Amino acid sequence: MIRFGIIGTNWITKEFIEAAAEHPEFKLSAVYSRTGEKAREFAGQFGVETIFTDLQNMAESNEIDAVYIASPNSLHASQALIFLENGKHVLCEKAIASNAGEVKGLIEMAREKEVLLMEALKTTLVPNFRIISENLHKIGPVRRYFASYCQYSSRYDAYKDGNVLNAFKPEFSNGAMMDIGIYCLYPLVALFGKPEEVKASGVMLETGVDGEGSMVLKYKDMDAVVMFSKITDSSLPSEIQGEDGRIVLDKINVPEKVEILYRNGEKEDLSQEQSRKPMYYEAAEFIELINNGKTESSINSLKTSLTVMEIMEEYRRQMGVVFPADKNE
Repeated sequence: MIRFGIIGTNWITKEFIEAAAEHPEFKLSAVYSRTGEKAREFAGQFGVETIFTDLQNMAESNEIDAVYIASPNSLHASQALIFLENGKHVLCEKAIASNAGEVKGLIEMAREKEVLLMEALKTTLVPNFRIISENLHKIGPVRRYFASYCQYSSRYDAYKDGNVLNAFKPEFSNGAMMDIGIYCLYPLVALFGKPEEVKASGVMLETGVDGEGSMVLKYKDMDAVVMFSKITDSSLPSEIQGEDGRIVLDKINVPEKVEILYRNGEKEDLSQEQSRKPMYYEAAEFIELINNGKTESSINSLKTSLTVMEIMEEYRRQMGVVFPADKNE
C-alpha cells in the first residue's frame, strides 16, 4: 500500500480520492488543513483519523509515503518542496508551480532526494490520449495541432458583480492560462516537444489575470494553435492535422472519443473504453512508478512540466500577466 497525505479540502481533492480509491494499493492516511476543524471534517468523510495543521510535521511524519497537493497554484512549489526535502513522493496538481524558476527548484530537490515528483495532469494519462501517439504515423507528416478548451467559469458571474474569487486573483497564480490553457499545452509538448517560437494574445481582466487567450506556436515543420477561456464557452473539438488525415478529439482535457478522418473519406474509431474515473489513471501511474522505484514519469515527465511552464511564462510575459510569486525568482 502507498500511504497518501492530502493537501487541500476542495472538490478536486474529493474527486482525486474517490478515483484513486479504486486502486488496490492506494491508502488515504492523513489530511492537512490550516484549521483542525476543517481537517477533521474532511478526513471524517473518508474514515481517516490522522490530521495535520502543520505542513512540516506532516512532511516529517512516518504516517505517509506520498502527498497529493491540490492547494492554490501559488502554494504548490513551497509546499511540494517541504515534502521533497523530507523524502516524500509528490503528486502535485497542475500547474505544478507559478513559474519556471520554481519548477527547476522542485526538480533539483526531487533528484537530490531521489524521490518521485509528477504533475497531476490527467489528459496525457487517460487511455484515449495514450492511443494517439500509437496511431500518429497513420495521418502522415503532422502539419498542425489545434486545441480548444473554453469553459465559462462559475466564478465569473461573481467577478462581474464585484466579488473577486481566487480563480481571478494573481496572488494565487491563477487565470485562464494557468487553469484552462495548460490542458491545451501539455498534450502538445508531450507529443511534439518544445516549440521554436510563441505568439500570444488574449483578454486581460482588471485584476491582472487573463480571462481568455490564444497562442500560435511554431515548430520546424508544423505549427500549433491553442485557444482557452474562462469567460466564454466553446464546443469545438481538437485536432492533429496530417497530410494524410486528421485525428479528432472531442475534448482535449479528457478525450472520450478519438477518431481518424482520412483524406480519402475513410474513418477509423480509436476510442478506448475508459471505465475508470479520469483521475484514476494519474494515481495509477504514480503508484506504479513508486512500486518500480522510478523517480520520473516518462509521460508526465519533469522535462515536459518545465517546458510547459516556460511556454506559459512566455505567454504571460507577452500578455503582461505578473504573479507575486515571480518576484521570488
